[in-house]
Amino acid sequence: NLENVRQASKDLGVDYPVAVDNGHAIWTDFRNEYWPALYFIDAQGRIRHRQFGEGDYEKSEVVIKQLLAESGSKDIDDKQAPIDAPGVEARADWVNVKSPETYVGYARAENFASPGGLRFDEPHVYATPARLSLNHWALSGEWKVDKEAASLNSAGSIIYRFHARDLHLVMGAVAPGSRVRFRILIDGQPPGSSHGIDVDSQGNGIVRTQRLYQLIRQTQPVADREFEIEFLDPGAQVFAFTFG
Repeated sequence: NLENVRQASKDLGVDYPVAVDNGHAIWTDFRNEYWPALYFIDAQGRIRHRQFGEGDYEKSEVVIKQLLAESGSKDIDDKQAPIDAPGVEARADWVNVKSPETYVGYARAENFASPGGLRFDEPHVYATPARLSLNHWALSGEWKVDKEAASLNSAGSIIYRFHARDLHLVMGAVAPGSRVRFRILIDGQPPGSSHGIDVDSQGNGIVRTQRLYQLIRQTQPVADREFEIEFLDPGAQVFAFTFG
């Protein structure tokens, strides 16, 4: 959605060109398997360095300055730029990431655990099982699941049993400009100090735009947890879980 990209670029202060790769042409040509992924290309078009995942920002800056100098750029500042990487930009806790990126749309959905499985492109009332295995998830309430996302027709919820420090959810509102209130629980309790930047300690938050929301940042120890998000208003649209 180009308008989402424009808004996100504005919010982040990104004033340089942004390539939109909806057809995955660049992704495929680079045989890329990571997100985020940085490829550093010199003036001759050669890939000189790669960085997969968040973090190592200092090394990335050193490489950029080196390639600029090689290409003849002048007046490159030797000082390291201050790095502020809060929230979803913080380095992932790879030692504890044992849950994969999980898509909700049926085109790439895996490990769905609601009885009866997914119904494609039609409203259906789902229920959650009595118990979830690790990296399995389920819907509760009346949802319509299409190739890319699940849309909620009334109040409802999603549960996911995961193992990672951070849990993020890409979501938005079906109607542009609307607000959808939600509340999250971890092992049946408010998250407290394990809340992400998009919810408070009681687990309360609001979906306003299509973007990635950080919902859980666990304090130690990291263990298998059951996450639940309950939408208090209709109109939520959920795309994918990611972990860090």
